[in-house]
Amino acid sequence: MGKGLFITGTDTGVGKTLVGCGLASALRGLGYKIGVMKPVETGCQDREGELFPQDAFYLKEASESEEPLHRICPYRLSSPLAPSVAAEEAGIEIHFSLLSQIYSEMSGSNDLTLVEGAGGLLVPLQSRFTYADLVRRLNLPVIVVVANRLGAINHTLLTLAHASRIGIEVVGYILNDLESHPSPATKTNARSLQALTSIPCLGKIPHLTATQLQGAGVGIRPSFISTLFQEKIRLSLLDPVLQREDPS
Repeated sequence: MGKGLFITGTDTGVGKTLVGCGLASALRGLGYKIGVMKPVETGCQDREGELFPQDAFYLKEASESEEPLHRICPYRLSSPLAPSVAAEEAGIEIHFSLLSQIYSEMSGSNDLTLVEGAGGLLVPLQSRFTYADLVRRLNLPVIVVVANRLGAINHTLLTLAHASRIGIEVVGYILNDLESHPSPATKTNARSLQALTSIPCLGKIPHLTATQLQGAGVGIRPSFISTLFQEKIRLSLLDPVLQREDPS
């Protein structure tokens, strides 16, 4: 399989898709061919008789991937639940073998493939298997997206500790300001985490409004997000991943 990165979070709704789109667009702007994958998307809305994976669509747009949506997002589920629960409700079984096959094919034709999870590492994909198990199966290093708010320190350290315990490499974490008005926690989390872990902070994303992200459209503006991530994220820290030999 080729080179890839897995994007996880400290929780749900922390900005994983924003980070996936930003990295895809910024790296594409630097000349890399980027693949994207959202193995399972829950909470999909019905569009003309089909479930539409909004996050996967944003990733496709940001990366300018030629892959069809059904490969970028092989499993689409309507219930806004953990994938294992939503799949059980829908009578669908999620197969790691299919996800591995698609990732292998996709990563083999791209310089880097970004894979976005749902929630955090311990969210279940199957009854007894989590995203952490998928990460290990695909042999992917991880970026952790951190909701920069009260509680971020504990959530981040727990995620990093579990990844280390089971042998998952963490490239770094990205702080995402979700609150429009900074709190004492948002102002001090970066400093506290720097003192508590040797895992590097790749950068901090400022609070963004829908108007900033979308302009007058309905998707994420590629030029805006590319420039933002090239300015705010230390993309050079991804060089070891981009330059390493393809895993066997």
